[in-house]
Amino acid sequence: MGGQVYLLCFVTLAISFTAGGEVCVSGHDSGPVFEEQPSSLVFPVGLTEEKVTLACQARASPAATYRWRVNGTDVPVGEDPRYEMVAGNLVISSPQYNRDAGSYQCLAINRCGTVISRPANLKFGYLHDFPPDDRSPQTVYEGAGATLICQPPAHYPALSYRWFLNEFPSFVQPSGGRWFVSQVTGNLYLAKAEVNDSGNYFCFTTNNMDISTKSVFSRANPLTVLPDASPRKSAPNIKVRFPSETYALTGHTTHLECFAYGNPVPKIHWRKVDGSLPSKAAASTNSPTLTLSDLSFEDEGVYECEALNSEGRDTYQGRITVQAQPEWLQVMSDSEVEISSELRWSCAAAGKPRPSMRWLRNGQQIISQDRVQVNSGKLKISHLALEDSGMYQCVAENKHGTIYSNAELRVQVQAPDFRLNPVRRLVPAARGGQVIMECKPRAAPKPTLFWSRGTELLTNNSRVTVTPDGNLQITNISRADEGKYTCFAENYLGKANSTGHLSVRDATKITLAPSNADINQGENVTLQCHASHDPTMDLTFTWSLNGVLLDLEEPSGHYHRVESKETVGDLVIVNGQLGHAGTYMCTAQTVVDSASATAKLVVRGPPGPPGGVIVTDINETALELRWSRGYDNHSPIGKYIIMGRSPLSPEWRRMQTDPPTIEGNAESACVTGLLPWMDYEFHVIASNILGSGEPSMPSQMVRTREAAPTVAPSGLGGGGGDHHELIITWTPMAREYQNGDEFGYILAFRKRNTPSWMVVKVPHAESSRYVYSNQSLSPYCPFEVKIKAYNRKGEGPFSQMALVHSAEEEPTVSPRKINTTALTAFEMLVCWESVQDLTTNIVRGYEIRYWRQHEKEAAADRVRTAGLETSARVSGLRPSTFYYVTVLAYNSAGTGPPSPRATVITKKPPPNRPPGNVSWKTDGSWVTVMWDHVKAMKNESAVLGYKVLYKHEGQSALKVLEKGKTSISLPLPKDNSYVVLEIRSWGEGGDGAAHETIVSRDSGTGMMVQNTARILSPCSYALVLTVLLQSFLSSLEL
Repeated sequence: MGGQVYLLCFVTLAISFTAGGEVCVSGHDSGPVFEEQPSSLVFPVGLTEEKVTLACQARASPAATYRWRVNGTDVPVGEDPRYEMVAGNLVISSPQYNRDAGSYQCLAINRCGTVISRPANLKFGYLHDFPPDDRSPQTVYEGAGATLICQPPAHYPALSYRWFLNEFPSFVQPSGGRWFVSQVTGNLYLAKAEVNDSGNYFCFTTNNMDISTKSVFSRANPLTVLPDASPRKSAPNIKVRFPSETYALTGHTTHLECFAYGNPVPKIHWRKVDGSLPSKAAASTNSPTLTLSDLSFEDEGVYECEALNSEGRDTYQGRITVQAQPEWLQVMSDSEVEISSELRWSCAAAGKPRPSMRWLRNGQQIISQDRVQVNSGKLKISHLALEDSGMYQCVAENKHGTIYSNAELRVQVQAPDFRLNPVRRLVPAARGGQVIMECKPRAAPKPTLFWSRGTELLTNNSRVTVTPDGNLQITNISRADEGKYTCFAENYLGKANSTGHLSVRDATKITLAPSNADINQGENVTLQCHASHDPTMDLTFTWSLNGVLLDLEEPSGHYHRVESKETVGDLVIVNGQLGHAGTYMCTAQTVVDSASATAKLVVRGPPGPPGGVIVTDINETALELRWSRGYDNHSPIGKYIIMGRSPLSPEWRRMQTDPPTIEGNAESACVTGLLPWMDYEFHVIASNILGSGEPSMPSQMVRTREAAPTVAPSGLGGGGGDHHELIITWTPMAREYQNGDEFGYILAFRKRNTPSWMVVKVPHAESSRYVYSNQSLSPYCPFEVKIKAYNRKGEGPFSQMALVHSAEEEPTVSPRKINTTALTAFEMLVCWESVQDLTTNIVRGYEIRYWRQHEKEAAADRVRTAGLETSARVSGLRPSTFYYVTVLAYNSAGTGPPSPRATVITKKPPPNRPPGNVSWKTDGSWVTVMWDHVKAMKNESAVLGYKVLYKHEGQSALKVLEKGKTSISLPLPKDNSYVVLEIRSWGEGGDGAAHETIVSRDSGTGMMVQNTARILSPCSYALVLTVLLQSFLSSLEL
């Protein structure tokens, strides 16, 4: 007997065994589960004093032990002093490329099994120096393109590239579109060279590794840009091209590079040929590098780079193929399975290419044999034995990565035991209803189950059924069914039983069922529901709509319960909407049974969205739209309206239709007034007497057919340019007026009063100028010019004629009789005789050049007149300074020959001291202000008088004093406001320094105002008149 007791106690532990024979105890032990796994690392070559740490930590009971493998071979921890284990982490001292590079995996082990980590690659990074050889110099002409080759040294991993000019860190800035540094090759590209681009360029490379960064730079790449008086214009020529086939991974970022030579500098535009450009690329659509972040399969397709300038265009296309690392769709979970039964596990992974699947048990690969069947992501083990227990891993891998899914299998053996899950002690049931009493003991293998009532063994009959899984089901319950019921369980390891009591209660019934209702959208309605029940139990009500349970606790929701008796469960629907229509079910329930009743609610409202919008019969300016009727929501559809939008007008707007009013029984209409060769999409909105409904889903984007242009370009003009050129300009036509592909312009021009026209075609919609060169073309020759547009469908009308002159020649005659007069210390007046009007040398104005005696003429300051005036004031001069002055005629071609030099000496400067000792006295409504005379120094111009700026609130005024006077009388404001004065000396040298003061009705002494801007705004000063003190002396009495 003692042996039997020992056996029963042993088997109730639900044990399992590992392959090594150690016991893994259920409920106490657990197999390893990784909390931290090793990650790939790039370690710099040559850092011999550093260490590499590969992390590995697992949760397990008992605690796990660890082993490591590199390239499938055990790492000799303990044998080689360079390898050390710290907890589960592997530490490698003095890492060496030829000994330590490889793929590392950590194994975590305890008596429940073994798991193996994901692989982590230890790689070694390096960046060699550039070769010491000199680079070959390059020479290009101004306006041409150039490429400077980087030729980076051997390295790992990939580098980032920059270039600097002449000296570090004067880095080349790619902004502006002329420069581009390829991050693929490292080369520096120049779209259009300029003379000041000449210099020595250095390629600067940086290697970013996990624990360090290294940079090196090349020898100088000399670049010389030769000047060209007339740089040749050139169409774009794409020099940097992304691969024709680019492979990228989902979730990663890819960069496409495209850069072109050209003069003018080409603009770059990107598009997706077989779809819309992803919104994530919006920031780089006009950049030489298109950046696509967080890639998805929707980003796959053909991408086109277009380089465009006024001389033409160039394009290049390439495909992005998106692939993906493995990603789990389905994983297995830990399982406890009874002995001799069957295990089925499945795992599934997505990836591109499609991942292959394999299985591991305790770190060893599983193959199909005997009881084990492996079929890709499916594992089946029949007739489970204790030795099948352990840690299992499903492995999915493709060329982009490997992922692991872990689960523990425990094979159980146990006598029946009800301690964790006994039969319910008290099972209530409703009279006339049914009940199920569950019997779920723990046992392995599966036990035999049977039931008894008292001493009576129960067998299946019309009301009593013992189900295959051992549950007892009783239907049509009566009071006679009350009593004790016992479940018995037995397997070859032992027996057990558990007893429960069945208690029969009164049934729940609906006494007032809800009635069908019909409302308009926005109205309220109450659905009634009353019930009776067994008074010993609580009654609750729930409501559902079309089988979905309603939340009646949301305060701001549409549904509310009526607070009343326990037996009343009325539902109030507030502000009923179309979505509230359907079948409502009221359910009254206790813990033993429930009763239900239903009612239908109809909500009338605006129509639902029409369906199936399709476009047919497309022509140049019209098309036919068809749709199917949507729900009328119990109110007949009265009419439809059609809304549309295009890339030029992204907001939805009502479209013109035929017929103008679309009746409610229609299912098609003609949309008119469209633009040719334009993309459109449409949706349809139905309405009835209750309002307009939601719009349909948009139609597919369609393009109207092409047509010849119907309007002429605007802004026709031109002029200027180099000798023997006629430049014609116009405003490029907007997309909505192009009407078709292969768009361009036809120019017709002729000399005025000649019969024959010259006609040229200018391709590309973006073109805005045409240059006609002819060595026989005389300067400023008038031409009659007209323009029209064309596309592959035909030509449009000509514009109105415009008169455009050929390029002018510089004036050939200089102005005469130059006269200069010093006005002040800082200003002079220059006068001259105009150049005679010449037939071929038009004069647009005059340029005054002036420079100091000891300066070179090349450094002269310059002032231009806006028209044909023959005098001009020049300010900003230095006092007491000798200046040379010359005058030149100019036009759009440049300046003519200079006039003979004139000279001038500016006046002495005015005193730099303001009038001092300012005071005032009031007399009634007048105030007399006095100050000390300002005495000029020897190097200053004599004081001839004073200027007074006078301002008080609401008006401005002036007073004039005779020469030498040092006082002034002024009227005071009628109110108590203040007066602001600015007093300064005046003489031949100009105005002296000012004394600013505030004068009030009280007599006093003036104090300098530190910040008059707070008192007199510029607008106020504009109202103040400044007057020479001795002017108009005879007209005033002081």
